[in-house]
Amino acid sequence: MLTHPTLDLLHQLGLNGMAKAFGEIEASGETTTLTHPEWLALLLDQEVSYRRDRRLLARLRYARLRHQASVEDVDYRAARGLDRALFQKLADGSWIEVHENLILCGPTGVGKSWLASALGHKACRDNRSVLYQRIPKLFADLTLARGDGRYARLLRALGGVQLLILDDWGLEPLDAAARHDLLEILEERYGRRSTIITSQIPLDKWHELIGDPTYADAILDRIVHNAHRINLTGHSLRRPRSNKPSKD
Repeated sequence: MLTHPTLDLLHQLGLNGMAKAFGEIEASGETTTLTHPEWLALLLDQEVSYRRDRRLLARLRYARLRHQASVEDVDYRAARGLDRALFQKLADGSWIEVHENLILCGPTGVGKSWLASALGHKACRDNRSVLYQRIPKLFADLTLARGDGRYARLLRALGGVQLLILDDWGLEPLDAAARHDLLEILEERYGRRSTIITSQIPLDKWHELIGDPTYADAILDRIVHNAHRINLTGHSLRRPRSNKPSKD
């Protein structure tokens, strides 16, 4: 008799997880086998799970990760030089807690972006804020943002997330605006947040890629000083699926 009014009240109070569980228990006929404390405990457990799942979905939507990847699905058998012990240590997220960085280098197709997305997904599951950005698109967006008043807001977003993934670093040399933007982002994050950078370019070539020696020293100091490094090797792991080559 009280099923519908109770459901209405639960929804009005924003207890949607409890409402869903209440309806399922009623439909299953378990009401006669549960004590009142057991019933309440089950409803509360479902509400906690519902809210946790909603928060995770919101974090993943905001992160906009490039791949649907998880650390549990990493293939350590592939011949690319991935250190299982190091990656599993990174997966626990303690390096994010102490605001360290990660550099993922290697040739195209060895899974740099996928591994970065897997770590980003795990960070979201660990209740951390994450944002994925491809560096070429990021610099283009920042250039547009200067003209329409969004520049300061975009920089705040890039500086505020607990884990920022900068993918495809080094596809082309930096111009003056890009050097300035990158330094601003890294300066805001240094010692406060963690950053993952993926690149096809070996680390010892980054100084030349940045161009201006003063900017290069400042940028690399903020990236490399407290960074873990994964250097992948080998051939592309991608299997041909169409006539169009996929990007790393």
